[in-house]
Amino acid sequence: MGSIFLKVLLVGVSFSGLLYPLVNFCISGKTAGQRPNIVIILADDMGWGDLGANWAETKDTANLDKMASEGMRKHKRDCYMDVALPLYENLCIVEQPVNLSSLAGKYAEKAVQFIQQASASRRPFLLYVALAHMHVPISATQPLPNPRGQRPYQAGLREMDNLVGQIKDKVDSTAKEHTFFWFTGDNGPWAQKCELAGSVGPFTGLWQTRQERAGSGEDVEGWRWMESHLMLARRHSWEEYNVAESGLLCELVMIPPFSAWDTVGPAYHLQCSITKPRRLWSQNPPGQQSRGTRTKEMVTKICGSSAKQTTWEGGHRVPALAYWPGRVPANVTSTALLSVLDIFPTVVALAGASLPQGRHFDGLDASNVLLGRSQMGHRVLFHPNSGAAGEYGALQAVRLEQYKAFFITGGAEACDGNIGPEQRHDLPLIFNLEEDAAEGVPLQTASAEYQAVLPQVRKVLTDILQDVANDNISQVDYTQDPAVTPCCNPYHIACRCQTV
Repeated sequence: MGSIFLKVLLVGVSFSGLLYPLVNFCISGKTAGQRPNIVIILADDMGWGDLGANWAETKDTANLDKMASEGMRKHKRDCYMDVALPLYENLCIVEQPVNLSSLAGKYAEKAVQFIQQASASRRPFLLYVALAHMHVPISATQPLPNPRGQRPYQAGLREMDNLVGQIKDKVDSTAKEHTFFWFTGDNGPWAQKCELAGSVGPFTGLWQTRQERAGSGEDVEGWRWMESHLMLARRHSWEEYNVAESGLLCELVMIPPFSAWDTVGPAYHLQCSITKPRRLWSQNPPGQQSRGTRTKEMVTKICGSSAKQTTWEGGHRVPALAYWPGRVPANVTSTALLSVLDIFPTVVALAGASLPQGRHFDGLDASNVLLGRSQMGHRVLFHPNSGAAGEYGALQAVRLEQYKAFFITGGAEACDGNIGPEQRHDLPLIFNLEEDAAEGVPLQTASAEYQAVLPQVRKVLTDILQDVANDNISQVDYTQDPAVTPCCNPYHIACRCQTV
C-alpha cells in the first residue's frame, strides 16, 4: 500500500496490552512432512518505520532485517503506576504481577522450549507469540550495545528484535524446511507517548498534521495559492521547488521538532521569494516593497497525530515479514494489499484444513501471495474508526486499490498534547497513495480521476455496510452474564465508562 517503501497494510486491530499470552498447540496425527509448522509473532504498537528493512533511519532490528533479506516483505501491511497484571501461558496465570524486565527472556525461553519439544515429536505445530513490545510501558531487560545511546524505545526495539532472532534461530536449527514464519504488528505507533513511540516512516498523514497560518491583513487566497505549491513540492521533492511560470521560488526549511524523539512528522517553513512583479497579496506584506524580490513565510505545524487510533496510513500500516526457506521467495517485496484479517484463513489453508461453512470471513487466503505465486491481494479494505474521530468501529475510511477515501478525519493526541479536530466530508477526501503516500494532497473533486473513483467508493461502502447488517445473526445473549455486561465503574479495571 511502488517504489516508495511500502509494505503490507494491516487493518488496525487494537490490543489492550493487559494480557501477555504465549499460545501453542500441536496438531495430532500428522507428520511435519505433511503439514507445515506455523510461527506467528505479533508486535504491539510497532511503527512501519521501526523496521530497518523498511526505513533506512532505523538501525535497531538486525534480526528482522536479516529475515527480510531471506524472506518476503509485504509492501502494502509514560509514567505508569504498578498494576498487578497477569502473565498467561495458554490459559494459566504463571506470574502476577508480571515482571516486565524479565518478560522478553520468558517469551524466548518458552518459545524455544516448545519448538524443541514439538520438533522432536515430528508433529506439526502452531506457535503464536503476542508480544508486549512495543507497547508502553517499555522495560528492556538489559540495555543492548548501542553506539547512539540508550533511549528506552530503541533499547526495547533491540530487545524485541533479539527475542525474535532467538525464536527464528531455533526454527532454523530444528525445522527450517517445514516452518512458515510470519511476523507483523497490530497498529501504528502511539505518538502521544513521545520518546516511547515508534516511527510511521513516510506515512505522515500530512493533510491532518499540517496547519495553515495567515496573519491579519493578509490575503488568505494568496496563502492558499502558496500552500498548493507547497503540497506539490512535498509530493515530488523535499528540495527547492521552483514555479518558473509564476516567478515564485520556494524553499522548505525544517522546523526543529518538539523533542529529539518527535515521530509524528516534521513541520516546515515554506520560504518563498517572488522573482517577478506579481500581486500575490491584496496588500504588500509588512515591511516589503511592491516591486522586486519579496520573501514571505508560511508555517505548517502539528495538528494532532496521524498514527495509532487514526485511520491515516501511519495508524494502520505496519511492518510484516514472511519466512519459509525454499517456499517463500527470498529478498522479495510484495506489493499485494493484505490485512491482519488474512492471518486466520491463510493459516487454515497452509494447514490443509477448511474454513467453517455458513460464515462470512473478511480475510482472504494469502498463501499464493506469500509463496510468490501471485500479487493478487485485496481490491478493497475498510478502516474502522479507532478513537480519533467518529464512532468506534464505524467504517468511514475506504481503501480501493491505490485510492483511499475518508468520510471523516481527525487527529489523535500528539506528543505536544494537540488533538486534531473531527471533520466530516460529504464529498470524501480521496488520496492516490501510489503518488502520495504521505496523504498530503487529496484529489481535486472536479478532476476526472476523482469523479471516476467516487462512485466506486460509495458502492463498495454501501455493499459492506449492507453485508454487515445481513450477517448480524448471532443468537448469543450476554445481557445476563455479569462477566461481559458493559460497565462504568472507574474503580474496576475492566470497565470503560467512555465507551458505554
